[in-house]
Amino acid sequence: MTGGASAISIRGLRKVYGTAGDGQIEALRDISFEVGAGEFVSVVGPSGCGKSTLLKIIAGILPPTGGQIILDGRPVSGPSARIGVVFQSPVLLPWRTILDNVLLPIDVRRFSRREYEARATDLLQLVGLADFERRYPYELSGGMQQRAAICRALMTDPALLAMDEPFGALDALTRESMNLELLRIWDASRKTVFFITHSIGEAVFLSDRVIIMTPRPGEVEEILPIDLPRPRGLELMGTGRFASYTDRVRQRLGSQGLVA
Repeated sequence: MTGGASAISIRGLRKVYGTAGDGQIEALRDISFEVGAGEFVSVVGPSGCGKSTLLKIIAGILPPTGGQIILDGRPVSGPSARIGVVFQSPVLLPWRTILDNVLLPIDVRRFSRREYEARATDLLQLVGLADFERRYPYELSGGMQQRAAICRALMTDPALLAMDEPFGALDALTRESMNLELLRIWDASRKTVFFITHSIGEAVFLSDRVIIMTPRPGEVEEILPIDLPRPRGLELMGTGRFASYTDRVRQRLGSQGLVA
């Protein structure tokens, strides 16, 4: 782990869903790994392998069937201000301004808005939305809305930022731009990031390590360290070293009989 001390530890995680007729579907099986403090880790795998289920369990949104998640020395047993979550859709409330959307976690927890407004403004400044805090979501592009969603997730200064395919709905050019933006935010905040993606290139470009999962029931096939220099620019994607990493991930997925 490049992040030093462990921020989050996953031990023997298992998830089984019940089905109609008392059947069961095993989504995750014996998942164990650690993520270092300040580390950027991505997860790739075939559709249906349990990537999003894994993130939701880590975020405290879903309970595990077995195993344990330890974040900064404490078990995760439900949603917490210690974990910020960003989904594929920004899920901004259309009747609230961008500033009010960013402050939503503060309002929900009934914290003092006055104490957090400066932080919200600083976060919007960090992502280039300082001039849009009084605008409404419909007035912003998809990429700008997702930047606001990232600000909202960072509002409570979480120990972990969990991101579930946050750029999957964006066009290719906007997605590349958001990758650069996310790395800039990560470099400034040094948050621990757990990132789900279907894109092999995106996973390699962003990450310190890439977790490759098997088809359902999802297990850890391999954890691949990414030894590429930082800071990273888009020109990195044209290098042989970058291609060697993407080829390695593609080969691992190909060995499972998948088209990556």
